[in-house]
This record gives sequence, C-alpha cells and structure tokens, in this order.
Amino acid sequence: MSSDLEVSALAINVTIPQPLRWTDTRRGEAFELSTLNVRLLPDGHLAVKAYGRPVAGGRGAYVSFPVPDRPELAALIADAADRAGALWAAHLGL
Repeated sequence: MSSDLEVSALAINVTIPQPLRWTDTRRGEAFELSTLNVRLLPDGHLAVKAYGRPVAGGRGAYVSFPVPDRPELAALIADAADRAGALWAAHLGL
C-alpha cells in the first residue's frame, strides 16, 4: 500500500430514532430529518449533517440540514461513533 494514500474522511450513517427526529424547513417545504451522516476528518474533527425527505411525501429530494445543538443528538453521535469503532475493531480481530 502506498504511503501517499490520502484518506479524506471516514463516514458512518446513523438512523435517527423516532423520538429524536425533528422537522426543518427549506424554501417553504417541511422536511423530517431521519438520518445523520457523521464524518471523521483527517484533522480529527467530526462533521455531521442531518438528512431528510419532505414531510408531504412524494419523490422529493433527500436534503441535508445542520444538526441542532441538543444533548440527546450529541449522545446519539457519540454512541454511533463508539459502535462504529467496535465494529471496526471486530473486523480487524482486535
């Protein structure tokens, strides 16, 4: 494997449990946020976005939104990162 290999991010997708979901609005349309995308950046920081679909249904776009600063969402992100780390360790046989 080349030492020049650049990894730009590691990512996990997390389903937001129903009680923690929220709605947000873009261009007058309401979206229910149901998924988090958590990326570990090369500098060690996390970048998190929430994704959702229009509440009205249909075949609308899957749109990203910022994640609100709520303790229960921070805990969900931390738990998801711990779970992803455990899965990775198991994969490596650690």
